[in-house]
Amino acid sequence: MLARLLFASRATDPAPAATAQAIDAICQRAQAHNAESGITGVLVHGDGVFMQAIEGSRECVNALYAHILRDDRHRDVLLLHYEEITERRFAGWTMGLVDTRRINPATLLKYSQRAVLDPYAVSGRASLALLDELIATASITHG
Repeated sequence: MLARLLFASRATDPAPAATAQAIDAICQRAQAHNAESGITGVLVHGDGVFMQAIEGSRECVNALYAHILRDDRHRDVLLLHYEEITERRFAGWTMGLVDTRRINPATLLKYSQRAVLDPYAVSGRASLALLDELIATASITHG
């Protein structure tokens, strides 16, 4: 049984240098761990806010989310969406990455009240639609 989970969080230390270091550390560890666990997904970040989608077996996705909830690099962790799925959206990425500073602000504005990443202010479905558009516009990098 496959599952997809989408959550938002804020960086504990929102300073740009600390956030860049945290993102690099998260991606390096995630790519290695996720490849072993059959997890795929994408991490979107901007201004100290993270939105992450993870998908894989229900057990692995739930275990990873439990780990994230205990991770002191995150605060204000909020579950946005959870569903059992028949196919993956992010099969090409063990952990894809999107820096919102590198995408057209109109893309964010299309799904939110302002041209910033704010998954706390929109529905989980709107956040998934944003991820679909990021895939369609080739905005996701890394493996």
